[in-house]
Order: sequence, then structure tokens, then C-alpha cells
Amino acid sequence: MTERPLALFAMSAENPPKLLPSGVLARLRTSVDIDPTLVAEDFGDPRVRAALGETEILITGWGCPPIDDAVLAAAPRLRAVLHTAGSVKSMITPGCWERGLIVSSAADANALPVAEYTLGMILLAGKDLLGARERYRAARAFTLGEVIPDIGNFGRRIGVVGASRIGRRVIELLRPFDFRVSLADPYVDAAGAAALGVTLRGLDELLRTSDIVTVHAPATPETDGLIGRRELALLPDGAVLVNTARGSLVDTPALVEQLSTGRISAVLDVTEPEPLNADSPLFDLPNAFLTPHIAGSHGNELHRLGLCAVEELERLLRGLPLSHRVDRAELERAA
Repeated sequence: MTERPLALFAMSAENPPKLLPSGVLARLRTSVDIDPTLVAEDFGDPRVRAALGETEILITGWGCPPIDDAVLAAAPRLRAVLHTAGSVKSMITPGCWERGLIVSSAADANALPVAEYTLGMILLAGKDLLGARERYRAARAFTLGEVIPDIGNFGRRIGVVGASRIGRRVIELLRPFDFRVSLADPYVDAAGAAALGVTLRGLDELLRTSDIVTVHAPATPETDGLIGRRELALLPDGAVLVNTARGSLVDTPALVEQLSTGRISAVLDVTEPEPLNADSPLFDLPNAFLTPHIAGSHGNELHRLGLCAVEELERLLRGLPLSHRVDRAELERAA
């Protein structure tokens, strides 16, 4: 029997059972020798340090410490890092790339629930969920059969800011509906937009011509405050801004100003700061719908992330190209 390579969990200790239910863990253990009770939260831990010397594969996740030069020196046989979450920026150091480590991420798997959340919010926003709720709450009655003007999703104009993994997933999920979808992304050309089935626009034009704008750009120094006071003012009356990306992309004080006028609405799963200060006006504005960063993977959706890492491991051991390998150059401009 071929000796199985040694693998090690590197993440917060509570995460492996959440990511790898019994069936998925059993599948993992058919491919590698791994101790489920040994989880590297600190690479300086003596038990972890001893295991690193023979470790070939790290199964990482939220809470993984940086894989720095000291860790690499302690793990001379390490050849792959398979991440059960999205971004690897906080843990993959230049030394990892210099070593030639294979790095994989479950970012695509984590993009799906965010895109699903976004689709749900777009559909509800098109039916004026926030306004209808407030009107019903105030009146305590409504006229059965009355046709409400200016709502509905037929021909609704949707603006997608950023053709990231999640942005592309959103575009894909929007396809079966009767929406007119535009995209703003400086890295996408006309041919790329045509392939996605969307209309390419500059950011300003997209904001002016969209009923619902959903933000999916990465958080980088260039995108900090991407949607500020000037940009918010471009939105047409009645528009809805959806943000499931990062709070830093939207200027919070400017958004509060616009929402306070009642001119636009917002659905916010992320904010700046996060969590919001307890006295933030966003909690009380009727046209602000807040959720506590739940769009990404939670509950049973975590199993998809663990399964993604196991499938990548199986491909690695069979000598096949990984489906979700991280490219160093692309990582520089990713979330």
C-alpha cells in the first residue's frame, strides 16, 4: 500500500468539525494521514512544530497564522496549502511563492452563498420590500388587489460593480430573469462584457442608469471609498444600493446623508466600521436593511468549503491540475 502523505490542519480549533462533517472527514483521511485532534492555531506550539517536519500538505482555514519563513524552514516537505475559505492574503507570504508551494482556495465555493444572498435581495428590492413594509406597518392595512405602481422586476436595470468571483456569480444567477444588467469594471473590456452577457459602462454611467446597484469589487487601496458622496448623488431617485463586498467600498457618512433624505435605499451586509457603532443612524433608518455579515458561508454552507478542499486534495494526489489554484499575480488585485 502506498504511504499516505502527512497533512495538518491550520486554522482555529473549532473550525475543522464545522467544515468537515464525518463523511467528508472520512473521505479526507482516505487520502492523507491527518490527526483531527491536532490543529495548528500557533505554529510555535511544540506539538505542531514536531508535526511540521513531516507535513506535506496544510489544510488551512479561518484563523490560520501566517506561513512565514520560520514556518517554511520548520516544514521542509511542505508542498501545498489547501485553503477552506476565501482570501489567502493574510497567511500566504512571499516565501511561500518562492518555495513554489501549490496554493488553492475555496473562494469560488464561498462566492455562491454571497451571490445567492445578493440575488434574493435584488429580487426583493425590485418589489420595494423596504417601502412596502414601512407603509404596511404605518397603515396596519392595505387594499387587496390594488396595483402598486413603480415596482416589479420586469426590465429592472441592475448595475454590477466589479466582475469578481462573486460579481460573475451574480451575473450568472441574474441571467434567467428579465433584468437589464450593466457592469463597471476597469479590468473587463467590451469583448469580456459581451461574453458575460452584460453591457459595459463606466462607473458614473452605471450609477446614473441603474435601479439597483450591487457592489462586488475587491477591497484595495484603489477601491477605498469607491462609492462616495459624489457617486451616491448620481443614483436615480428610488434606487437601491446593495453591498455584500466590504464596508470600506462605500463612504458610510455619505450614505447616511443620502438615506436620511429618503431618496435612495440600501441593503448592507457589510459596513465600515464593522460592526457598526451602537449609535449608528443606519440601525434606525427605515430605508436601510442591515444584516450581520451573513451573506458568506454559514451553517451547512461551510460543508461546501471543506468538500472543496478535499476535492482539490484528491486532484493534487492524482497529479491533475487543481480547479481552484491561486495565481500570485491575480491575488494582488483580488479581495
